[in-house]
Amino acid sequence: MPFPRKRSPVQFSQQEMLKLESIRKSRTEEKRRTLRAAFLLDSLSGQSDEAIAQHHHVSRSSVVLCIQKFLQFGLDAALGELPRRGKPRQLPDDAIVWVQHCACQKPKELGYSYELWTYKLLVAHIQQHCVAAGHPALLRLSRSKLHRILRQGELRPHKIRYYVEKRDPDFEIKMASVLHVYKEVEIVNEYRRDRGSDAGRQLGMVTISYDEKPGIQALATTTPDRPPVAGTHPSHLRDGEYVRLGTVSLLAGLDLHSGRVTETVSDTHNSGDFIAFLQKLDSAYPEHHQIRLVLDNHSAHISKETRGYLLTMPQRFVFVFTPKHGSWLNLIENQFSKMTRTMLRGIRVTSKQELIDRIHQYFDEINAAPVVFHWKYKMDETIIV
Repeated sequence: MPFPRKRSPVQFSQQEMLKLESIRKSRTEEKRRTLRAAFLLDSLSGQSDEAIAQHHHVSRSSVVLCIQKFLQFGLDAALGELPRRGKPRQLPDDAIVWVQHCACQKPKELGYSYELWTYKLLVAHIQQHCVAAGHPALLRLSRSKLHRILRQGELRPHKIRYYVEKRDPDFEIKMASVLHVYKEVEIVNEYRRDRGSDAGRQLGMVTISYDEKPGIQALATTTPDRPPVAGTHPSHLRDGEYVRLGTVSLLAGLDLHSGRVTETVSDTHNSGDFIAFLQKLDSAYPEHHQIRLVLDNHSAHISKETRGYLLTMPQRFVFVFTPKHGSWLNLIENQFSKMTRTMLRGIRVTSKQELIDRIHQYFDEINAAPVVFHWKYKMDETIIV
């Protein structure tokens, strides 16, 4: 690139000035970028190319080239590198597209026993079929080159990411109903904070987030655990064998106003267990309160036995159902998640009854210092009219 004797003076916008100052002072930027930022700022201050080169111990051509790139191509080009010829490409675009197309198919669809690709299997498949597909350049495809091609296409065919299919045609409507309930709860809780809890009781309704957690395993150790010993082993030691003592089901309701949890534990979670939970709720709250439950579409919630019990308690219970496959909208799932990650993590008991007692003890501890859960997702879009 020729260096003219006379050139236009460099000029920067306020944003570009801030960027250059930040790069020049940075301790984490690449050295070449900090130097080029300094060249441009020194040139703006009126210093000659020779003086700038001497000050930074570089050649004059480096300073002139940086300033000339800025004048012709802009700031990003001056701070970085211009494209160069480089090594000629060995794989044409159609070969890369064919590789990505192969990666998007399942191995079993192509006659293999594998469910997902491994890099070794995919390389072997490509090398075996590339000539017939008209891409002989892929015969020398390496695993690292395949990795770059897949990364370029943002493909990870060796992994599975799970999602929940939306199977409820009224999903949006039901979700809006649940979010309206949470919005009302938020308004009531703010009112109670401003006016006191006595004012909240006069509203006449309490909202409970309810769900079941079935299949909690009662597991026993075959040998006693060994506690940590300083300087020997830092964690608990446990033999890998265990004994199954059965399972229990937890039925729990989270009070969205106070954060307290009402729970029952049983061997099953059928209609009778659900009715027993409703009876416990009925005895826990004043008669003039209407109890609104946010719950899923489990058969026990709409069974003949449950409907018969509700007829004996008119206007006492109101059900708000989450959409199908929408249990994540239920706030008590957060409480269950916390319980799984803390109290139930690695739990071992000597009997099923001990497991039941410890679950009740856990919720006694929760209710001693309750925390009110707040729903955040799409709450800004939810309006009560």
